[in-house]
Amino acid sequence: MREVKVVCRQLDCGNPVAESSGPLIEDGRGVTLFSCKGNESSIRECVIIKGIPGILVGVLPGDCEGEYYHHVTCSESVRLVDGAGLCSGRVEVKSNQSWASVCEADFDRQDAEVVCRELGCEAPAALQVGLYGEGEGQTWDKEFQCKGKESLLLDCDTSDRKHNTCLPGNAVGLTCSEPDDVRLVRGGSRCAGGVERYDQGEWRTVGAEDWDQEDVAAVVCRQLGCGSTVSVLPGNTTRGFGVHCDGPETVLRECRRRYDLYPGLTAICSNLLVQPDISLTDSMGGVSGGHKGPEVFRGYSFTITCSTQPQYPGGSFFLTFTCSNRTQTQPAVNHSAAFLFPAADDSHQGNYSCVYDNYVFSHNFSSERELLSLTVTASPLPAFIIRHVVVLLILLTAITTSYLYYKPTRRQKRVNRVSSMDLYVNGDGLSELQS
Repeated sequence: MREVKVVCRQLDCGNPVAESSGPLIEDGRGVTLFSCKGNESSIRECVIIKGIPGILVGVLPGDCEGEYYHHVTCSESVRLVDGAGLCSGRVEVKSNQSWASVCEADFDRQDAEVVCRELGCEAPAALQVGLYGEGEGQTWDKEFQCKGKESLLLDCDTSDRKHNTCLPGNAVGLTCSEPDDVRLVRGGSRCAGGVERYDQGEWRTVGAEDWDQEDVAAVVCRQLGCGSTVSVLPGNTTRGFGVHCDGPETVLRECRRRYDLYPGLTAICSNLLVQPDISLTDSMGGVSGGHKGPEVFRGYSFTITCSTQPQYPGGSFFLTFTCSNRTQTQPAVNHSAAFLFPAADDSHQGNYSCVYDNYVFSHNFSSERELLSLTVTASPLPAFIIRHVVVLLILLTAITTSYLYYKPTRRQKRVNRVSSMDLYVNGDGLSELQS
């Protein structure tokens, strides 16, 4: 993608929007670019390692031994400049064959939605004045009035600017969300599995040379927000389109693409395990909600439960207490563990955290939950009184239930006994009449 950025810049077009490959060009002449840094003003400044130096053709081949050409699509009328990647930067619009910054007062979120879509990015994440500098050219003199559904920014209606000038420092900066075009599959976690990229309408396996796999995995883990790379394993037998990354790229599509097929790879990232959940329960009504978190009455029992989503079997939970070096450990049973505290006292007040630990893919992984702040307060009644009241209520309930159950039974037996006596008397009377 760095070569693509250079080509779009050299042609005075906007940002790269798409790239694809095609069959061998007819005369076989091509230039293979292997080491563009991305900030060159012309592809002639890149290192040419294959082809005919000095000849610039209308296509940009990838590193594919002359078998394919590289088709590049650039945005014609809008670009993002001086950002961290392809989806962030200062908004500039092409006007009279030159690029102009856009004033913050002339640009809103609906306009931003159109720009992000036109550049192949996802929804706007941030719209901020002066975030990416001022630029050196002129300022766009119209106000955009997009409805948010247009395909191109220049398809939007415009009107004369309400203010005659745009004050310095008011150039609008836009950060779009990166496209959700990379995933890890068949690894039990969104941060582990075979690398796939959404390309030309379908999910395709990503492959790399053995010496490139570490850098590719690092970029993938970074793009997915999964931390750093822990290990790279051989992928499935399916061969995918090749990718070459240097390592510092923020997203996979910034890496150089190769159209030869390479073995797939499996990336294992450090944020493999999801964050565990932590909750507080009790069986005596001694927990209440306070301004700073849950409160437990002194002398009451309470239970802290750690749980996690069912990703991998086994593992252990560690309940840490920040006010001391105490740490309790229990194995995960059905992906959870309960830590019982028989009677709360002042030493239990503080912050608790659940840490889930598991050994997966030949490595130890841990995930920690945010702190649970617990306050121990005085009970409205002594705990032993409450216990006795609870016990008495349980006994009273049991006695009442038994009474209600046995009372109809005894009454039914008495009715049955009276009925039997009536039948006996009637039977005797019948016998006398017959005699």
